[in-house]
Amino acid sequence: MALTDGIRVKVESVYLSEHSDPDEPRYVFAYRVSIRNEGTEAARLLARHWVISDAAAGTEEVRGPGVIGQTPRIAPGETHEYQSFCVLKTPRGSMHGSYQMVRDDGRAFDAEIATFVLSPPNASKLELN
Repeated sequence: MALTDGIRVKVESVYLSEHSDPDEPRYVFAYRVSIRNEGTEAARLLARHWVISDAAAGTEEVRGPGVIGQTPRIAPGETHEYQSFCVLKTPRGSMHGSYQMVRDDGRAFDAEIATFVLSPPNASKLELN
């Protein structure tokens, strides 16, 4: 969980075994993001930057506008939540990044997304590729 300029970002991940296939190798993780404005000024989420790491592919960076096709304006005390997913080639990995935010008066800042781990519950028993 991270707090930047009044914007708190919390991420929870879960392994989706029914969509994964270790023989491929393909490990699918869903994650739910909660973005809460704990500050006193509204902020709009304009863009995202993710850094995705796993042992096979190394590090991949993903940038794009908004989140799941939205650029939500988050007023003080409000929360915006969404869900997405990530596919790795190894059973363990991590993600972190930032959201580009802008205040109503045009001031821009990057809200941190703290590193979170992507790992199945039984990852210690899985063969690492």
